[in-house]
Amino acid sequence: MYRSAYQKGFLTVLYSVGSSPLEKWSSYTKNGYIKRIYDEDIKSLVLEIMGSNVSTTFIHCPSECKEQLGIKLPFLVLLIKNMHKYFCFEVKIQDDQRFMRRFRVSNFQSKTSIKPFCTAMPMGMSPGWNQIQFNLADFTRRAYGSNYLETVSLQIHANVRIRRVYFTDKLYAEAELPNEYRLLGKPKDLKKPEKQFKVPPTARPPSPLNTARGEGAVKAKKPEAVVQESEPEAAPEIKKEPSLSISVGVASATAAAEPSVAADEPPTQTEATEEAYY
Repeated sequence: MYRSAYQKGFLTVLYSVGSSPLEKWSSYTKNGYIKRIYDEDIKSLVLEIMGSNVSTTFIHCPSECKEQLGIKLPFLVLLIKNMHKYFCFEVKIQDDQRFMRRFRVSNFQSKTSIKPFCTAMPMGMSPGWNQIQFNLADFTRRAYGSNYLETVSLQIHANVRIRRVYFTDKLYAEAELPNEYRLLGKPKDLKKPEKQFKVPPTARPPSPLNTARGEGAVKAKKPEAVVQESEPEAAPEIKKEPSLSISVGVASATAAAEPSVAADEPPTQTEATEEAYY
């Protein structure tokens, strides 16, 4: 059925929101019902399977008994809701020994039972919606000592509400899942609230040019320029080479200051000044 399809990432076999979610499934009901209803918890349409007997009300994929799913993805994920009643599902797989193995998972099983062709195991569910991840390759290796090849069929019994059933090539984190594969939709972006704490432009101090006394503020800057011109010439000498680093600039400033001190008080220049004086 899916053997010739491209199998990588996510492969959905049941989606309750689609136009015909049970198109590839066959349904069996006795003293029960299978219908699509609206769930208030997740605000979405879901498929509900309810019956007085778990074994007589279920859905099976593929719809034809002679067909096989042929899904090679090793992880089965079910988004289901705990209805606080008996519930179970069965997965039929094929291993590298060409044997058909069956895994039956239920919430009323108390112990794990391993038989040559069927393994029954318990399952615990929390109240509300649950995401059940079933590692088919790991259970096949631990139960039968063989390698998982593909999934042959899937059967879901009452009593449960189903949002989506899909296979994956690995276990994905919640942040890596697409929006339609999450129960609660897209997670909140933590970076958006930070933008609300930025200071608005109106809260900043006004510019002197925008105020009514802007001209007076500009005139006040003129004495600062006069003070800078009256400073000694040693400061402009440091700024002659802006491309140099700090360490190199300091060394060049000290080297330029030493010759100026030596030129003021040489021994020959002092004797000449004394003769001119007397």
